Amino acid sequence: MEQNSEVKEHPFYIKVTVILFGLILFVFILKILSDVLVPLAMAALVAILLNPLNNKLQHKLPRVLSILITMLIAVIVIGGILYFLSTQIYSFSKSIPLLQQKFAILLTDLQLWVQLHFGLSIMNQVQVLKSAINNSQRLLTSTLSTLLGTIGIIVLIPIYVFLLLFYKPLILDFLFQVFLEQNSLRVAEILTQTKSAIQSYMVGLLIETAIVCILNSVALLIIGVPYAIVIGVIGGVLNILPYLGGIIAILLPVLAATINTTGFSTQLIIIAAYLLIQFIDNNILVPRIVSSKVRINALVSLIIILLGGALWGLFGMFLSIPFIAVLKIIFDRIDEMKPWGRLLGDEVPIEHAGVVWQKRWNRIIRKVRKGKEDTNYNK
Repeated sequence: MEQNSEVKEHPFYIKVTVILFGLILFVFILKILSDVLVPLAMAALVAILLNPLNNKLQHKLPRVLSILITMLIAVIVIGGILYFLSTQIYSFSKSIPLLQQKFAILLTDLQLWVQLHFGLSIMNQVQVLKSAINNSQRLLTSTLSTLLGTIGIIVLIPIYVFLLLFYKPLILDFLFQVFLEQNSLRVAEILTQTKSAIQSYMVGLLIETAIVCILNSVALLIIGVPYAIVIGVIGGVLNILPYLGGIIAILLPVLAATINTTGFSTQLIIIAAYLLIQFIDNNILVPRIVSSKVRINALVSLIIILLGGALWGLFGMFLSIPFIAVLKIIFDRIDEMKPWGRLLGDEVPIEHAGVVWQKRWNRIIRKVRKGKEDTNYNK
């Protein structure tokens, strides 16, 4: 009995259904295992960023000692920054009683203005505020749970970083052995470019953050806001967090100006200055410093950041760009996936393939028609 050697082709709708089911299952697993995968992914980024320093130290020191020294240097740098910020925040916190007094005066004036223009009594205004506070308790509970989850992630990240750096040879050996020997060069190329892309993204992000911190601080110093440097630095660091970070970054200098000035002109100038800085950051710094390192177009970046936020929250937004950069590197090395790699990239063709094919087809038609005309003329 002869066996049919041809592979049976399934209908298109079956292929699409299988692919969609696989994507849904993959996203579901990512969502369910977020408590494990988020700190592991963050640790992988940190490990890749610390890997060059660790490699230099391993030439002179044992592996465990070199990893510990590498992590100690990272902790000292981060601790120094946090210590500087904490001291400045402590100085800023001494102004809280004055801020409360200022807000009480502003609230009284606002209540009188609302009563005068809208006819809403102060008692009704107080009831509206109480209702809003009661409704915000759910948001506060959610924020506290997110904060506790963040603390848990911060505790797990150093452990994961140490283990990833220690078992790096084992992980690389597994990746090479799991593929065929003839694909070893391609695997090495993908791993090298993935490491380079993630390192470039992290370095670009740090450079962008430093520039935004400087711009914020200089703007606040010119405007004359107290604690300009610390507020500018905090705003630059918060700028890493999409949406929420920008709102808090603007709120801090506005509060500082409210304490020490009368009227609202200074606050409006601060908002205008921060909007200008955000425009420079989004249209100049991010495309040329961060996105240029990863080579992902703006449309895909925006979509993947929103999807990452829906999946893993703020950590998902932060991890989404390195994740899509790794996918692009892999897609560019697989013939069947190269169109997807070009879709993710930032190289925009002058003419899309449909126009090129149409022009070729038109040239062929013109040649055929010209040949028929020449034949008729000769007859």
